[in-house]
Amino acid sequence: MKIFLTFVFVFLCYAISDAQTDRLAPATPLGVQAFGYEKNLDVEWYHNSETDLAGYKVYRWSGSQFIFYTNVPKEKSYLTLYVGSTGISYSFKVSAYDLSGNESPLSDSVGASTHVMSDEEFLDMVQRSTFRYFYDYGHPVSGLSRERLGSGETVTSGGSGFGLMALIVGVERGYITREQGVERMLKILNFLKNNADKFHGAFSHWLNGTTGSVIPFGQYDDGGDLVETSFLIQGILAVRQYFDQSNSSEEQIRNLCTEIWEGVEWSWYRRTSFSNYLYWHWSPNYGWQINFKLIGWMETMITYMLAIASPTYSVPANLFHVGWASSNYTNANSFYGYRLWVGPNYGGPLFFAHYSFLGFDPRDKKDAYCNYFMNNKHHTLINRAYCIANPYSHPEYGPNNWGLTASDEPNGYSAHAPYSNDNGTITPTAALSSMPYTPTESIEALKNFYRTYGNNLWGEYGFKDAFNPRQNWFASSYIAIDQGPIIVMIENYRSGLLWDKFMANPEIQPMLDSIGFVPDSVTSVDEESNTVDEFRLIGNYPNPFNPTTTIVFNLDKRENVKVEIFNHLGERIKTIVDTEFSPGENRIFWNGSNDDSMAVSSGIYLYKISTNSKALFGKMILQK
Repeated sequence: MKIFLTFVFVFLCYAISDAQTDRLAPATPLGVQAFGYEKNLDVEWYHNSETDLAGYKVYRWSGSQFIFYTNVPKEKSYLTLYVGSTGISYSFKVSAYDLSGNESPLSDSVGASTHVMSDEEFLDMVQRSTFRYFYDYGHPVSGLSRERLGSGETVTSGGSGFGLMALIVGVERGYITREQGVERMLKILNFLKNNADKFHGAFSHWLNGTTGSVIPFGQYDDGGDLVETSFLIQGILAVRQYFDQSNSSEEQIRNLCTEIWEGVEWSWYRRTSFSNYLYWHWSPNYGWQINFKLIGWMETMITYMLAIASPTYSVPANLFHVGWASSNYTNANSFYGYRLWVGPNYGGPLFFAHYSFLGFDPRDKKDAYCNYFMNNKHHTLINRAYCIANPYSHPEYGPNNWGLTASDEPNGYSAHAPYSNDNGTITPTAALSSMPYTPTESIEALKNFYRTYGNNLWGEYGFKDAFNPRQNWFASSYIAIDQGPIIVMIENYRSGLLWDKFMANPEIQPMLDSIGFVPDSVTSVDEESNTVDEFRLIGNYPNPFNPTTTIVFNLDKRENVKVEIFNHLGERIKTIVDTEFSPGENRIFWNGSNDDSMAVSSGIYLYKISTNSKALFGKMILQK
């Protein structure tokens, strides 16, 4: 009898164990696509939703059958292959597998070939790859953007604001479904509302992506960061307008956005009721110890705008003038022939022209100081002209290899800018995030970065953070606040999507009116009409020269041309001509003298050839 009962017990255990064994395979991945670029191929698919998903398997055509190629972890829904040249073709199939080893049927096959790309293909490649940083590499618990590649639990509030805008681009461009976008938005917004530490409604610069607790940015910076909060709110307000469908999920998104936006106590960060300034930081442990007033031209314009626009904790509109614009704001100088109205000489690092303008559309309007679209455009062109002039003779600087802004560098992290901090480090986000202002120049830089530096500079999340040719150094890093402006500003150039959504919020126009913005129709994203081939610089010879040189350029039609000479500081020393020229090849002579007919000294000089719609630069050396 005991033997019989033992047998029955063992049989039942095996039966129960067998019943509990997972024999159900995951679903076959959907949305599988392959993309061929010039030097790399990508395969992408939509994330599977099974809770026991372990990863994906990619199979590649061998010439006779599809054979297993590689595993992809469950956090990623793509595979990128760098092949280095055009004319390479591959075909793929993808499956999903779970923790028990069950594997789905293979997807349909997809194929792609590397080929010479159009400008639009380049833009889509960069946006699609950069999007992965914010979607696939988003923190698994909160969905927020990690501060940088490898930062683990550390997520960033400002970079997450940029990431929210990147997610909008991903939905709009079909990189993910709208349903996936809604799911991610609800994860992020609920975390911000219910888990993230807040300090009078403001968020810390860094926070833990699992718990929401503040991660100190510095000794006294363990509380609210109003500037990073403004970058986050800029993204949240764009989200509120984009997810506009009449269903419970998107209504919940809009309600969460409004609750977070209206909970920020902007007026608290005024410090006193009679202060003319906003302050960057407040700590529950150290109070106003950092004591950083927001004054003068930098990235904090959006902070004052949102504080004035707040429906719950607003500050007076005159703080824009008597506080932020009260010191070191206006500029009446020109550099390399480009006027600056506000900001430091040479404009400073280019992120000044990006962070506040991911949502705020500067086109077709001006305040008492300037049209900010034109100021940002000139800031960008000065930055590029400085790199062409290259006064420190850094290797590889030039018309298609430019862009100084804050980024990693060989010795750490720094805010690079003309003259004040230039050690030869070029940062791709500088040129690429300036796309709405200088589309022709930015696209040429994009293509040069990709074609010249290959996988030293290009990786799974798009362009790596920076490079320094002098030191043969390429960053391995990606940083949220550098990646975000790339995808967002390319989209603003292509469609104006984020500008349109942010500006549609009902609080924005009254804020602009109260500051004193008025219409100004002198700018357009599409104002650059000529192509590089229509108006072309051939060069100057001899170079180096003494005492004369000949500048040669080509026109496709009769038009007015101005030729100017600048020294290494960007100061104009001579206008050689300002008159009409005939189509075809034209020559201009310069004898090394300034406007006062005085001979100039030996050194590097920049010449600018400009028509009504375009300017080209060349560099020459007077060697006596």
